Amino acid sequence: MNTPVASARVDSWLWAVRIYKTRSLATTACRAGHVRVGGERVKASYPVKIGDEVRVREGGFDRIVEVSRIVVKRVGASVAAECLIDRTPPPPPREEVPLVPMRDRGAGRPTKRERRDLEKLRGRDTVAHDQED
Repeated sequence: MNTPVASARVDSWLWAVRIYKTRSLATTACRAGHVRVGGERVKASYPVKIGDEVRVREGGFDRIVEVSRIVVKRVGASVAAECLIDRTPPPPPREEVPLVPMRDRGAGRPTKRERRDLEKLRGRDTVAHDQED
């Protein structure tokens, strides 16, 4: 009854292992070039096999997974985790961003001096302003 499948469409597999919420989102990602198998951009109908490396572009970063089991129907999260090996490197550490100076609400427009001070803090200071003083 449950015969193992040798390959499956990449969009169907990405949906089945819960990388995409809907199959149409997976298909759209393939059309947009956000899905690569073995380093090559693939169409939604491309067949994936066990051992293939699938790269999915998400939020500016690549998610790298290896196919360890083929499924064509959507499965539970615990089963989906068994169908892939996540080889995604950890995200780079967030750099601490200095606080942006904020004016009090209702303080009105900044004066010319206050505006220049704010621009100095933001790093947008220009040489032309220094020459005028």
